[in-house]
Amino acid sequence: MNVTRRSLLSSAGLLSMSAFAGKALALGDPVARLEDVTDDLALASDAYIYGYPLVTMEMTRRVVTNVVHGRGTRGPMGSLIKLRQYPDATFRDVTAPNADTLYTTAFFDVGDEPWVLDQPDMGDRYFLLPLISGWTDVFEVPGSRTTGGAKQTFLVTGPGWNGTVPAGMKQLKSPTALVWLLGRIYCTGTPEDYAAVHALQDAFKLQPLSTWGKDWTPPAGKVDPSIDMKTPVRDQVNAMPLKDYFMLLGELMKRNPPAGADAPALARFARIGLMAGKDFDPSPLGHRGAKEVPKLSFDRMKLHFIDSGDMSRVNGWNYTLKAGVYGADYLQRALVTAIGLGANRPQDAVYPTSLRPSLLEDYDGRHKYVMRFPKGQLPPVRGFWSLTMYDEQMFFVANPINRYSMSIRTNPAYEADGSLVIYIQHESPGKDKEANWLPAPKGKFHLMLRLYWPSEDKPSIIGGSWVIPPVAKA
Repeated sequence: MNVTRRSLLSSAGLLSMSAFAGKALALGDPVARLEDVTDDLALASDAYIYGYPLVTMEMTRRVVTNVVHGRGTRGPMGSLIKLRQYPDATFRDVTAPNADTLYTTAFFDVGDEPWVLDQPDMGDRYFLLPLISGWTDVFEVPGSRTTGGAKQTFLVTGPGWNGTVPAGMKQLKSPTALVWLLGRIYCTGTPEDYAAVHALQDAFKLQPLSTWGKDWTPPAGKVDPSIDMKTPVRDQVNAMPLKDYFMLLGELMKRNPPAGADAPALARFARIGLMAGKDFDPSPLGHRGAKEVPKLSFDRMKLHFIDSGDMSRVNGWNYTLKAGVYGADYLQRALVTAIGLGANRPQDAVYPTSLRPSLLEDYDGRHKYVMRFPKGQLPPVRGFWSLTMYDEQMFFVANPINRYSMSIRTNPAYEADGSLVIYIQHESPGKDKEANWLPAPKGKFHLMLRLYWPSEDKPSIIGGSWVIPPVAKA
């Protein structure tokens, strides 16, 4: 990920030629600004991108847990947050939410002692319980694909823990103190199925090991009035002054240690005062251009989206098979954090995204679009699939029928030849076609196709033997 002044200028030139340039840079004259980039600022940009996931996770944790008692999508540290219905267009806690599963989530800290996650018998219902580290890696993922639906008890341990695992528990080792359980349980959305999933959610237990076997209630949280509860987390992170950003990152790395493979990067970052286990030293960041590092770094993430070997592109769709586990690909990790915090491993889910139908135009609600799946060519999955509508900021779009995604769950109608046609537009296509209508906003929008537990046999998006159809103007 090493970046130099020359490579930054090259990147700016590529972006300025791209149809994506207008929204991607927003820095005035990018080349003129980058003329002043020094090696230290280039290094600061690398360090900013490296730390983006950890800072974003912490800021997300603050917003989600900044309540006294659990309510809706929020709950105190260590408490299970049980979403009882699908998120709607007011949801802003994470980008790119889904409307296919009911979340059972929690932020908890295993730095001082392990925590017990007790999972009830899920039967044959599809579910997954990804456990995400502070750096956004999915370090374990119990669920239908990996561990099956039988009742199980897991012990989530923190870095450096060497105790004895109690009988009947399976150890799951977290590389960081901060852990985010981002459980998902499939639900059709009918009143009967809501009730069935609610019963399963209520049967989960999450508590410190020292309290296991006792009645335990998560302590009430404390509200910090200084935390911004309205601005989306991504905007808060992007607006953070560079000094504050690195000071927070340095503090977070004390309990959320970098991976061993990060040693070469950390050796470089020490030159600008960022070192694992120590407070950040801001003195090397006195360059007058330092304030541009956050914007510059976020633009590099956007460039990575359109010009990266980590992304596959077909028929206007971009997707990656590199998510959930990133190794030393820090730019990819930061990008996924920015556009889909909490993304799964590809074996559990692949998220093709279409920002525009072609390089020359955006999706726009002034036009009508269709997406056609020929007979027998629906997304090949062992779990389920869905097509979701988002606005430009990757949040749901309010619409008159409260539909944010299309899938088999929404009971679409098929054509006489067995194909499935989805109508993507702002106005209703007519009552006879509303079962297949994915409402769009009046303005610009993005699309995401989710494939949960994608097939690894042919046809397969993982093996490249299944091709996503294009979205075309009607």
